[in-house]
Amino acid sequence: MKKYIIWIICFSYSISVVAQQSTDQQAVSSIKAHIAFLASDKLEGRRTGTKGEELAYQYIIRQLKLTGINTAPGIQDYLQAFEVYDGRKLEDASLKFNGKMLKAPDEFFPLAYAGDARKLVLNSGSNNDCFIYDLENVVNLNKDNPHFDLKTTVRTAAEDAEKKGFKAMIITGYSKSASELGYFDKNERSKRLLIPVIFMLDSVYKAEKNGNFKCKLNYTITESSRKGHNVVGYLNNQSKLTVVIGAHYDHLGYGEDHNSLYAGSTPMIHNGADDNASGTAALIELSKILKTSGNKDFNFLFVAFSGEELGLFGSKYFVEHCPIPLSDIDYMINMDMVGRLNDSTHAITIGGYGTSPAWGKLIEPNNSYLRIKTDSAGSGPSDHTSFYRKDIPVLFFFTGTHSDYHKPTDDAEKVNAAGEWRIIQYIVSLINQTATYGKLEFTKTREAAASGKSSFKVTMGIMPDYTFSGEGVLVDAVSDGRPAKKAGIMAGDVILQLGEHKVSDVQTYMQALNKFNKGEKTTVTFKRGNKEMKVELEF
Repeated sequence: MKKYIIWIICFSYSISVVAQQSTDQQAVSSIKAHIAFLASDKLEGRRTGTKGEELAYQYIIRQLKLTGINTAPGIQDYLQAFEVYDGRKLEDASLKFNGKMLKAPDEFFPLAYAGDARKLVLNSGSNNDCFIYDLENVVNLNKDNPHFDLKTTVRTAAEDAEKKGFKAMIITGYSKSASELGYFDKNERSKRLLIPVIFMLDSVYKAEKNGNFKCKLNYTITESSRKGHNVVGYLNNQSKLTVVIGAHYDHLGYGEDHNSLYAGSTPMIHNGADDNASGTAALIELSKILKTSGNKDFNFLFVAFSGEELGLFGSKYFVEHCPIPLSDIDYMINMDMVGRLNDSTHAITIGGYGTSPAWGKLIEPNNSYLRIKTDSAGSGPSDHTSFYRKDIPVLFFFTGTHSDYHKPTDDAEKVNAAGEWRIIQYIVSLINQTATYGKLEFTKTREAAASGKSSFKVTMGIMPDYTFSGEGVLVDAVSDGRPAKKAGIMAGDVILQLGEHKVSDVQTYMQALNKFNKGEKTTVTFKRGNKEMKVELEF
């Protein structure tokens, strides 16, 4: 009888082991299938606002529907659309110079902050018609000036030409000036001038003018945008608290937004298997588990964000237009690049550890499989930051960067689907454990350090709002104890100038920072509401 009982126990255990192995194999296969589709060439890199993004969100919606996850309150067909500023667009550009039609942009181009030109006729014989600005002379005069900045100098000259009543400004000069000016920079955000400002190839200008010139100029510059789409599913368990499970599904397309690390000249598809088809696959699998787990302690919002690669556009829009009150959200879990778990070390970083005291009680450095490194910061280069800014506890799961990051080589076959499945199981366990804690307490944390080696000698200690489309840099947050905080700069201020360096966008802000050394002082010009203000800041 005893042998029979032992045999029954062993047989039952064997069945459960086999069943678990079967479940594991099915889950791993599903993860591979999700990533294989999302990271296929057919989706052309899932760039926000493209057909590839559409194919991706249609796939995610199908998976949520198959699982039985409903759409969220007030959101139609699982989609939450938002606008993405797509820069300035040059239209109908033409220039006839002394009877010869010039080619844009090879022989001429307007600067993106210039005023429009509608069939404008310019004559060299008229004193106030056109201001000719010779860059060769300017560059030669400043060859020993370490603070010389070509773009700023040209902009200042154009503003001066406008003040003096010129109808237009033509820039000519040395061969490198076109590329250094950036051609027509669609990402230019500085305030536009009233007069046209064009660059003309020096060889064309000298060959055609013959002492005098007459030209007919025409172009318009418009503001353009595209639509991104968050996918939002809702599992309503009639609970008082809701947990947000998030992952971004967009990627870089062909690198059109200049956020690729690919050094080649031939445009290539960036499939983004780890970044972040892996997180999206985890989101889909978590929706299946939480739908059938019987966990009724929380409602669950499953959100696949777009626009993350452009600066957290989707998640920022979501928290400003959340389908449920933000006060009902207990915490947010973000999965971004969870597909490269090392089979030897099993190492994973969990960010947001300091955003609630509960995380310190729940997360241990080593569980039975994972080797966990914690990062206390609630903000960082991914979508959990948008929730942290709303005083919501967060966790950020990340298996680490690698040589394929933001390159066309981040492909599906390099993802460790079995390792990702272990991470998903850990997340489920963590969610189940939080059920006994009630609503988690939120705590503020230090700001995350920038990833990679910083080239900046100084910092102001602000978090820029990358979704801001106006002129200047909108301050999204200010770090305690840093120069901006000490100077009295606040979230919501718009930085316009650092010393003599004008700030039109995040790029020019970064360029301006590089002009300063630690210990130096400067004046910061910024706008608070409608009031322009100045403060002294020490780096």
